[in-house]
Amino acid sequence: MIFRVFNKEELSALFDVLAENIIVGPVEKALDKDGIPLYSFELVRDYEELRLQYPSTKISAKKYFLPHNETLSSFSVDKEGWTKHVDYNIYKPLVFFGMHACDINALNKLDKVLLESVYPTPYYGSKRKNMFIVGVNCTPQSHCFCRDMGADTVQHGFDMFLTDLGDRYFVEVLSAEAFNYLDRINSREAVEVDHLDYMKRVKERIGKFTSKVDTTDLTKILDMEFDAEVWREWGEKCLSCGTCANVCPTCYCYGVDEQVDLDLKGAHKIKHLHSCNLLDFAEVAGGHNFRPESYIRLKYRYYHKHRGFVEAFEESLCVGCGRCGEACLADITVPEVIASVRGEG
Repeated sequence: MIFRVFNKEELSALFDVLAENIIVGPVEKALDKDGIPLYSFELVRDYEELRLQYPSTKISAKKYFLPHNETLSSFSVDKEGWTKHVDYNIYKPLVFFGMHACDINALNKLDKVLLESVYPTPYYGSKRKNMFIVGVNCTPQSHCFCRDMGADTVQHGFDMFLTDLGDRYFVEVLSAEAFNYLDRINSREAVEVDHLDYMKRVKERIGKFTSKVDTTDLTKILDMEFDAEVWREWGEKCLSCGTCANVCPTCYCYGVDEQVDLDLKGAHKIKHLHSCNLLDFAEVAGGHNFRPESYIRLKYRYYHKHRGFVEAFEESLCVGCGRCGEACLADITVPEVIASVRGEG
């Protein structure tokens, strides 16, 4: 890995050289009821809109690579026969400027199932292959537990990663494209004092994590507590609204609808993101529902994140960003649920 450094005044210059592409970054979207800014990943056309000091976005950047609704294919019929059209829905490279480690790790986890599995997903793959990612260090929030999930730092999946050292940025460079971009601004090779300041910042940041999740032998405990009463207790609180899946950076469950035009001259196959907490998620032809009760659906969501994905890929699907607990209308959080399953709640 190559390490570079540039003064903070050069950040706008970096933005300008990257702006030959479409840039997506954290911007202030609105204010909550207490006047606290809410942030979101949006298209950024002006450097002044960028907010790299954002604490967290309420919703991940998932809509750019796993859209809530996406046309997979369309069909047209005429006198000559029928034609099928497939569009992967990516037309230009996207630069993600300001992703935190947890969101980059979320992409790495999605890669395992959507790119590296037996049946890769070309719609996701085409978007993923056209990304340039600029990561940025974060300040731990009270609701995030990414450190316990091993997602507070990231080793791959980005092009460059920026760590704020006060008057300058320490840059981890992983791609030739990133090195070439940095060569177009006033940057230099990192020296020992930069390394020491970087390690000092890392140590300070580690001390700011407060939320804790004990993942020791969690897969075994989940197996042993499959029929635990606590699942029913959480199920009684759950509203089955699917908000947790909506804000989660790694939820990828989906359904597919086929829509036929009334004149029978065209049709569309449309993919839409789903949530395993929704009532109709496990409903099949004939009206039978394999998971009719909310506690069963909630339980299987946790088992997928912390048991099934671990069995398949040797790591949890959860990155500990805490968005689900922040957004949950019933105040259900991952740390509390796992603690109760472990008998600690």
